[in-house]
Amino acid sequence: MTMIFGVALPALLGQLLLGLINGSFYAMLSLGLAVIFGLLRVINFAHGAQYMLGAFAAFLLLERTGIGYWAALLVAPLIVGVVAVVIERTMLRRLYGLDPLYGLLLTFGIALVLEGLFREWYGTSGKPYAAPPELVGATNLGFMVLPIYRGWVVAASLVVCIATWLLIEKTRLGTYLRAATENAALVESFGVNVPMLLTLTYGLGAALAALAGVLAAPIQQVSPLMGSNLIIVVFAVVVVGGMGSIMGAIVTGYTLGIFEGLTKVFYPEASNIVIFVIMALVLLVRPAGLFGRGA
Repeated sequence: MTMIFGVALPALLGQLLLGLINGSFYAMLSLGLAVIFGLLRVINFAHGAQYMLGAFAAFLLLERTGIGYWAALLVAPLIVGVVAVVIERTMLRRLYGLDPLYGLLLTFGIALVLEGLFREWYGTSGKPYAAPPELVGATNLGFMVLPIYRGWVVAASLVVCIATWLLIEKTRLGTYLRAATENAALVESFGVNVPMLLTLTYGLGAALAALAGVLAAPIQQVSPLMGSNLIIVVFAVVVVGGMGSIMGAIVTGYTLGIFEGLTKVFYPEASNIVIFVIMALVLLVRPAGLFGRGA
């Protein structure tokens, strides 16, 4: 059996795959956070709850209406995006221009309320959500056996991350969004509805979190705690990449997921803290993050 640094190759590749899968969720969630902070200057602590809502939306769509996984990939993010739009228009909008701490406290409170409601309705035990039949099973790559669904998650997250980056950085809509954060009055003078742009931005960020929740549902059990267990790690990823940096969120999410997977092979005891150690080291050298810009 092939060994690398004293570790069997199949075991090493298996942990790399696990790290890449975790990195896919880190990238999608940190991407949504980066979009919201970069364009709205809001630290959205409700992001984990919106991730959980996406998973529960898929679960309830299947249980109550028979709508399956493929349709849920579209419907669940739309539902959560609409909920986010209501939150932005009724509460979050009042805090624009204030210290970002106010937005953090408000969204943290929203997260606690949503998590508390779902804990009351469904308890803390997880609910199973089956993968679609087309993605069940595994394929033998010769050097390892790849679970089909996990391969799908990695591929889907890459497509979503690249598409979001292109939307923000390479389209006219993205140009308006970025310009509105710098000089809203000037953009409005060109006939652009800036408040609507900001609302749609928050809805987009929440929809990305919900989409990650749908993708995670067949891997993890659908639980009210699934977002709170992940959100601190995702914030660390965003800080390492640079607050508000779209590309930083994507690259750092995948990279730190792989680092975490490798740590589980060579030093398992440190796997739960390696991301935070990297965050501390990066902040010592580059306080704005790897891809961030200094104030």
